[in-house]
Amino acid sequence: MRLVTMASIMALLAAPAAGADGQLERIVTRHVRSIVPPDGGGGVAVALRIEGRTLFFNYGWADRANKRPITTDTLFNLASLRKVFEATLLAQAVGDGELRLDDPVAKYVAELDRDGDIGRVTLGQLATHTSGLLLPQDHPPWPDWGYTLPEFIRTLNAWKADKAAGQQHLYTHAGYVLLQLALERRYGMPIDELIEQRLLRPLGMTSTTLPRQDDSGRGRMSGEHKRRAVQGYSEGGEPLGEPGSQESYYHWPGTGQMYSSAHDMAVFLAANLGELPVERSLRAAMNLAHRDVWIIGPRSRQALAWEVLGADASTITEKYGGLHNASAYIGMMPRRKLGIVILGNRGKQYPNEVGRRILLELAASRRLRA
Repeated sequence: MRLVTMASIMALLAAPAAGADGQLERIVTRHVRSIVPPDGGGGVAVALRIEGRTLFFNYGWADRANKRPITTDTLFNLASLRKVFEATLLAQAVGDGELRLDDPVAKYVAELDRDGDIGRVTLGQLATHTSGLLLPQDHPPWPDWGYTLPEFIRTLNAWKADKAAGQQHLYTHAGYVLLQLALERRYGMPIDELIEQRLLRPLGMTSTTLPRQDDSGRGRMSGEHKRRAVQGYSEGGEPLGEPGSQESYYHWPGTGQMYSSAHDMAVFLAANLGELPVERSLRAAMNLAHRDVWIIGPRSRQALAWEVLGADASTITEKYGGLHNASAYIGMMPRRKLGIVILGNRGKQYPNEVGRRILLELAASRRLRA
């Protein structure tokens, strides 16, 4: 698999000249200031992809107590942005003929009851949130208990669907935990190694990490990465957890959160926009993952992890992620080669709303100039 060299990444991510730069910074700052915590409990990092180049903007604190500012290389909890990486793995496996979207998940997770409701759920349904699977850990009120792997399997085997699989759209974290298991079983490799070998290494994303957990649910992050990780803050601005900590309802390795920087996520964004020289199967996988397969609402459709808004040149393909101490967004207009990543270290910042407004304003201004 061909690697993207660091020199080529730096060239492709180079910022535009100062004249264009100032106006873009004013637009981004005007929108982002609404989610930058005024009390200093957190901040925001932005990577904007426009006209073949990337600009970075940083606001606020990675760690208020230690007066550590956010930088382009600060590591943030990606929350549910992790799902687009797993969806890309799945799409690549499909493109390579190694599995199919309509394969039952029980084909790969042998402990599942093939005669039960879970036995009729497919990999594609898990990836598009159309399996019907919904557990208490998927929605408020959030429980204070979780699962070991044997408990998770028993819960899945006892699960009774209220509709046949493929008949409704229900956003489910549990579905992606199960998809992770299927990918691990298919390749005989932990999910962090799969993501590293098939996505991070080919893209040169050296600052992106999925710390492997032990049975206690604590993650193991390298010392260098931990020094760059943000302190997470609650919606009210209270510190929650430690920099680089892992929190999950699922208590076995690989079920925690990924961490990445604005710089690394800018690489992932550029690759998804088709602006990096990646290997053919990875390019095809990204394209397949973007393809919408389920209508959520009048202007919203579900792809593999990604959601697609609109139906014209300003269509936005996006993913939002939120935890009680993290907020993240990646959005792009593929036809306009325009995209943005917004990473925050405070709960309920809702960068998705801000990101959409920035993309739409920039798309409109570019259309007027043309």
